[in-house]
Order: sequence, then structure tokens, then C-alpha cells
Amino acid sequence: MGTATNTTTASTVTKPDNAVGYIAILMALITGVLHLVAATNAIQFSQLLGILFVLNGLGFLGGAGLYLTNYWRNELFIVAAVYSIVTILALFVFQGWTVEAFYMQGNINPLAVITKAAEAVLAVCAIYLYAAE
Repeated sequence: MGTATNTTTASTVTKPDNAVGYIAILMALITGVLHLVAATNAIQFSQLLGILFVLNGLGFLGGAGLYLTNYWRNELFIVAAVYSIVTILALFVFQGWTVEAFYMQGNINPLAVITKAAEAVLAVCAIYLYAAE
């Protein structure tokens, strides 16, 4: 029989130091997953729009994953805030600059409302976390 060796390696996964970090992760996961779900509908209308939804969803999920690693740097909070704000503005660029942007075929689009709310909360959390460090 061989002997068991215990090797310890430095973990690349870290937990947020601040409770706001957990809120930021949750908001990124919500908007990331909902963008992937929305991509299945958007691709029926426009292949380009469907691809943009997939890339945006993966961007949020990838950002949340990166935040949980040792590779995260404080400056990336600014990138996260800007990314969220740009994504919010992108809705209005594609749908128009009125409240009608949150409607689809005459009905309120809950995916648009939830994703934009999550992105706004994420942007506020990212700015807070940047300032807190």
C-alpha cells in the first residue's frame, strides 16, 4: 500500500469580503442567465441580436466567476459598473428611449425589467465595492 500525501495548494477561489459582494454576484447571475434565456427568443428575430444576448449573458457570468478568483483587482469594479450601465443603455438603443423599451408586443416584458433592475443594482454595488477598498 502506498502512503497518502497531503499537498496543499493555494486556492484560486475566494469569497467576497463584503456582503455587498454577494449581492453583486447574485445580480450578475440573474442578468447573465436571463440574457441567455432571452437569446432563445431574440435569435428568432435577429441572429445578430441573439448572439449579442448570448455574449452579454456570458460576460456577466464570466465576470461573476472572475470576481470569485484571486485574479480580481479593485479596478475591475469600475469595469463591472460600466459594463452594466452600457448594457442598460443598449436596451434603449435597440428599443427606443422611452418606457416603451420595456414592452414587447404591447405587454410589459418582465425579462427586460428584471435584467435592467439587476444591472442597475450591480452597477451600484460595483461602485460601492470600488470605493470601499
